[in-house]
Amino acid sequence: MPFVLDASTAACWAFADEDHPAADLALRRLRTDTALAPSLWWFEIRNILIVNERRKRLTEADSAAFLRDLSRVGVTFDRTPEEPEVLRLARTHRLSVYDAAYLELAQRRGAALASLDSALLRAASAEGVAIIGDP
Repeated sequence: MPFVLDASTAACWAFADEDHPAADLALRRLRTDTALAPSLWWFEIRNILIVNERRKRLTEADSAAFLRDLSRVGVTFDRTPEEPEVLRLARTHRLSVYDAAYLELAQRRGAALASLDSALLRAASAEGVAIIGDP
């Protein structure tokens, strides 16, 4: 069953010194399930890599290898968010519009959400959205 993949979860896979059970579970699910993401995910992932290159946590070669590996798992991008719902979620839960886009996509598609963002996870729980890694 498809699930929504937040950039925070995918970014965790890029760093050898970061490990999170929910991120590991999402990675295992990619073997059999499709990952969905709002189109902003493409930019978020690359921004995380560039910022961490500047911080010397990654090299340019590390980023290129990660993007190559990430392209193999495949993420299906959604380009049709429901604007009123994104704004409602952002207002109700005090989320950024970016985070609300992930939540709106999960709601609309009836999909679980894979995220490491605590505010987004609280909002997802409040909205009744299943969370990858929840017991």
